[in-house]
Amino acid sequence: MALPVPQHILDRIHDLPERISDLVWRWEARSPAAVAVIDGDIRWSFTELAEAVREAKVMLANFGIRAGDRVMLVNENGRAIIALALAAAALDAWSIIVNARQTAAEIAAVAEHAGMRRAFFTVDASPSAAAHAVEQGAEVTDHRHLGRIAAGALQEDAVPEPVQSFGAAQVAILVYTSGTTGAPKGVMLTHRNLLFVGAISGGMRGFVPGDTAYGVLPLSHVFGFASVFLGALYAGACYMPRARFEPELLLADIGSGVTHLSGAPAMFGKILSYLRQEGRSLGPHGIRFTSAGGAPLDMGLKHDCEALFGQPLHNGYGMTEAAPSMAMTRVDLPRRDGSVGQPLPHVELVAVGPDEKPVPDGESGDIWCRGPGVMKGYYKSPELTALAITPEGWLKTGDIGFFDSEGSLHISGRSKELIIRSGFNVFPPEVESVLSKHPAVVLSAVVGRPTSDGNEDVVAYVQVNSANPPAIAELEALCAGQLAPYKRPSAFILCRSLPATPMGKVLKHKLAAEAVLLA
Repeated sequence: MALPVPQHILDRIHDLPERISDLVWRWEARSPAAVAVIDGDIRWSFTELAEAVREAKVMLANFGIRAGDRVMLVNENGRAIIALALAAAALDAWSIIVNARQTAAEIAAVAEHAGMRRAFFTVDASPSAAAHAVEQGAEVTDHRHLGRIAAGALQEDAVPEPVQSFGAAQVAILVYTSGTTGAPKGVMLTHRNLLFVGAISGGMRGFVPGDTAYGVLPLSHVFGFASVFLGALYAGACYMPRARFEPELLLADIGSGVTHLSGAPAMFGKILSYLRQEGRSLGPHGIRFTSAGGAPLDMGLKHDCEALFGQPLHNGYGMTEAAPSMAMTRVDLPRRDGSVGQPLPHVELVAVGPDEKPVPDGESGDIWCRGPGVMKGYYKSPELTALAITPEGWLKTGDIGFFDSEGSLHISGRSKELIIRSGFNVFPPEVESVLSKHPAVVLSAVVGRPTSDGNEDVVAYVQVNSANPPAIAELEALCAGQLAPYKRPSAFILCRSLPATPMGKVLKHKLAAEAVLLA
């Protein structure tokens, strides 16, 4: 049986505005001088954040962005992307927040599918974004708060989507879960989806004014955007964006007043490894909440991190299509096991059997979710939406798990082939489609291989033309040109044939088991 949630957390959903940008005006009025953003040496108060959002609104409008347009923001974390995303929301445009470390081919596939109006590049915050801007011949303009922003060409034929007055219907961001397969999926997340997660997950994390949330999770990932950034903004707390994870910088930031640290398990593993290699200790700190998400959490890593920080390392469960949080462990009731916690308030989770009926506690089943965070659907794909969401509003997560007697969820495995590497989603078909472009590749199968720090390696089994097999270096170069670094295989295994059923379906579970043995 699920344990009761404190009333003050339940009440947070009753104070949701219609737009995520409304949070800025709220805190500009309530706490104008409080620190809202710390980006390197730059500190924005809520007044300055509001001024930056208004400046960004004017810039976007001057570059032809209208309500209902899809606007691509190619970025790495920093103050500019925060202002741009909130400004787009205030204009009722849809943001497509794209990690600048993706390749030009991946970005182009998303832009084409979305019917993008224009792309903007945060060139001061990201050398990778600057490189994309140069490649596209983007126009660079300088702004008081935003710094230098590059604007790509205007797509005159882009048609705006209808604008909805209610936040539960109006799309705020379009998050792509695939980009090079020829059929990318754009997850439509509404203002209400995001505000719900920001309000509830922020409350569960204990965000209050005066806190500082560390923002190393990419804002292009909905965990970083909704759970961390909007969670902090909803509470009037400070957000500290960091473009990339660097152990030395993180340690300095922790010493400067960070209170909330969230990241992928691999990040926590790298912190531990760095301290051990350097023979250093953490030292005095003000961290009072740590949480891991985006990948399975190894119990050894959890216990080591708890010893390091003197705080529970909380766990959670989510997916992009749920904006993303569905369950998490509670601050007042930390877990010592691998549970991902109880469903968030106002969220229903159920484990169902093959007959799509709920199974008893302790028995594994397919996890379904229903609640305010569930996406509006996949953009331009009502067929895929109908497969993912039942007529009753249940999102089929594709994951397998069970509930214990206290109502806490335990994830048993993934029924999908998704690989999670350093908190980023890697879809095997994306990698396989790139490998298939090599003339000597007959067939490929990409699987995940667990690592000791709770991460996953990407392993590619490649069936090759035995008369003219490719060199490993050729496959590495092919992937480097078309895939973001986190999607590139860390190992290529060349073979004459792949195990398959009589119908020709590759038996990936056999390959995954073999990959573990070959590690």
